[in-house]
Amino acid sequence: MANGQEIRRAKRIFINNIDSYSSKYIAKYLSTCVVGESLEHTGEEDEKVSKKEDNLQDDQFQIVGTITSKDEKTKRFALEEYSVSLELLHRFMECDIIVYNISEDADVTDEATWAISALHSEIEHFGFPKIFILVSTLMTWAMTKPADPDDPEMPLTEDDYRRRRPHPNFKEQTSAEKLVLKLGKTKKSKLATYVVAAGLQYGMGEGILHYFFKGSWLGEWNSIPIFGPGTNVIPAIHVYDLAGIVQNVIDHRPKKHYFIAVDDSKNTFEGIVKAIAYVLGPGEVKTVPRDNAYLTEALTQADLDCLSINLRFEPVFPKETLSVRWVCESGFTDNISRVVEEYKECRQLIPLKICLLGPPAVGKSSVAAKLCNHYKLPHIKVKETIEEKIKHLEEMLQLSYGGNESDEAFQVAQELLDSLKDSLSQNGQVDDQNVLRVIREKLNSKPCRNQGFVLDGYPNTSEQAKDLFYDEDMELEQLRSKLQPFNKKIIPEYVISLDATDEFLKERVRNLPQSVAESMHYTQDEFLQRLSKFREENTEDETVLNYFDELEIHPEHISDINDTENEAVIKKIVQIVGKPMNYDPTPEEQAEEEQKRAVEMHQQLLQEAAESVCREAEEKARMTAVLEEWVNRRLTVKKQEKELLETRSIPLRHYLMKNVIPTLTEALLECCRAKPDDPVDFLAEYLFRNNLED
Repeated sequence: MANGQEIRRAKRIFINNIDSYSSKYIAKYLSTCVVGESLEHTGEEDEKVSKKEDNLQDDQFQIVGTITSKDEKTKRFALEEYSVSLELLHRFMECDIIVYNISEDADVTDEATWAISALHSEIEHFGFPKIFILVSTLMTWAMTKPADPDDPEMPLTEDDYRRRRPHPNFKEQTSAEKLVLKLGKTKKSKLATYVVAAGLQYGMGEGILHYFFKGSWLGEWNSIPIFGPGTNVIPAIHVYDLAGIVQNVIDHRPKKHYFIAVDDSKNTFEGIVKAIAYVLGPGEVKTVPRDNAYLTEALTQADLDCLSINLRFEPVFPKETLSVRWVCESGFTDNISRVVEEYKECRQLIPLKICLLGPPAVGKSSVAAKLCNHYKLPHIKVKETIEEKIKHLEEMLQLSYGGNESDEAFQVAQELLDSLKDSLSQNGQVDDQNVLRVIREKLNSKPCRNQGFVLDGYPNTSEQAKDLFYDEDMELEQLRSKLQPFNKKIIPEYVISLDATDEFLKERVRNLPQSVAESMHYTQDEFLQRLSKFREENTEDETVLNYFDELEIHPEHISDINDTENEAVIKKIVQIVGKPMNYDPTPEEQAEEEQKRAVEMHQQLLQEAAESVCREAEEKARMTAVLEEWVNRRLTVKKQEKELLETRSIPLRHYLMKNVIPTLTEALLECCRAKPDDPVDFLAEYLFRNNLED
């Protein structure tokens, strides 16, 4: 066993691709571990405890590694992060342990073989011993024949690793395993190498199984698909248990160098999918042809290969030589509740439960519909939920005819259906007890438990609220706190009360089309009765809002309702509730949304261009009309000026004809007769002389 000095030195661990699913959680787990923590020997255990108390931070592993995405935020558990293209060999030389994980991405295999070869070539320059751990996959065993041909169910062990036969698509990983083991035999004191062949990894948000978890959580399927018969046994391990085995290999440095990392389960593909469907999904599964899996874009070829493996293992070395603190030793199906909670917590899939209350015609349903669209939540309306339940009961009973009609479930369903129909036929409304029963069942359905809901306009009274959210199996802490017992799993987190004056509501109803008012029971008499009833129910001390307030779920009041689209109301509620706590849009949905925005932008540009052309044409027509009017006015002014000048010139012409022209004519005649040398002077003198005479 390594001495204390070596333990203290083995602190810095390199892990590749720490932003991928498997490597991330292996790195995160190791970052919380103390060097030598997994050792079981008494003396070393006492030393470990003492070291924890003296200097815990210095004794913890320091994680460094590569990342594949530059946009990925810095990991809190990583001391340093490198680009894959950075000088990795230099980084290796600074580390005590190098962990290469090729279980997720086959493209990393070449890098892993280069890494062990480069380290081996520099072995003489090591300043301290190093450990190289290759985390591989059991797909390198996929085609291995049973240990006993007469007993196909006899499990394989690590001793059979020389007989292993890989899946055709995983031969490179097998070659990498052999190379790592081979190069570790040369100078074990300086470079120790190990291979950990991991089964299908699950837990902490999920990897390959995420396809089934997501589909179940979203409620996309009525039944969860199983590709092929599903009878194949899939060896699996929780990702933290895999990390625990890696931790033990680092601490113990065992003599064995090949480990199989699987839990104790022998779960089949069908059993795994059924467990997911039962706890998270609709509870139903269906077998589909294996070829249908190739139509699923969310699963790669490597994923499908891993889901088709059929092997049984009995790992001996980890149990005999290692002291793993198992998270899910008994396997996936036995720990499905824990795994589902991890999945929700890691992916921040928190159910969002909203209750919308308010007077009739205030716009609850339109606001609820927009909230459901924004947050992707089920919309629970009393009328539609009753109709949905009746339809479901009719379909269920129709399928049951010809079977065991004396079955208790059949009789209960028939009684409920008869009760609902009788209530509707007698007074058009379902009695409170049946409404409570149907709404409670809806709130407890998987989509509502997974994603949340928007409860539209119900409950109306404090008594209805108490009956709806009452929890018969209430926790002891509720009794001690003197709070009314309520079911934490279905009670709303946000209660929104939409408030408006009677005058505003009456005006809104008056503006509704007649057909809409009749369909919503908003005719004058019906609406006034409903409004009056609502006001009476909410003027007493025990109102539905008081019920929530006593449970410290304080209602938010919104009264600035001033538009038919309720945009201001939606904006305020979104500010109160916050961002959606569910899946972001898929790449396909993002592409579809971007395409939709592009089409809308293109249409907007076309509309703006058309409007611009129209404005230009209108401006040109206006300018043409103005110019034409200006020209016409100019011609008119000129004509008027000419006429005015002509009118003003008449007296002057008459004067000239009478007094000037005769004298001028005589002067010209006289000038012609005299023929003077200067005719102008002659005329001037002649006219001057005759003018004086006159």
